[in-house]
Amino acid sequence: MDEKFYKSALVLVAVGFTVVFAIVVVPPLIQNPDIIGAFAAGFVNPYAAGYSSDVLFCWAALAAFVTYEARVLKVKYGWVCLLLGIVPGVAVGMALYFLVRHPQITQSNNKN
Repeated sequence: MDEKFYKSALVLVAVGFTVVFAIVVVPPLIQNPDIIGAFAAGFVNPYAAGYSSDVLFCWAALAAFVTYEARVLKVKYGWVCLLLGIVPGVAVGMALYFLVRHPQITQSNNKN
């Protein structure tokens, strides 16, 4: 896979999920701004709870990855991606983290 396709795919994931989030989640949240209730709605049945738990654990894995790379590889701005991993979601935070880290890792590898 070439670099241009890689970056385009990550942007498509981030933008695509943000659009879906804006269409599916934002209107009901505007109508009823109960954020705790909205979060709890992800656990209304075993199937929803399974997907919601997966999202929470994916975010935790992303947080561990970002924290590790910040300390060991000196990747900057990962904390912004972690915030975006909360809202709109992990798909956005992870895709953007890969975009943010790519030039930093590439630059670091070129120095060695």
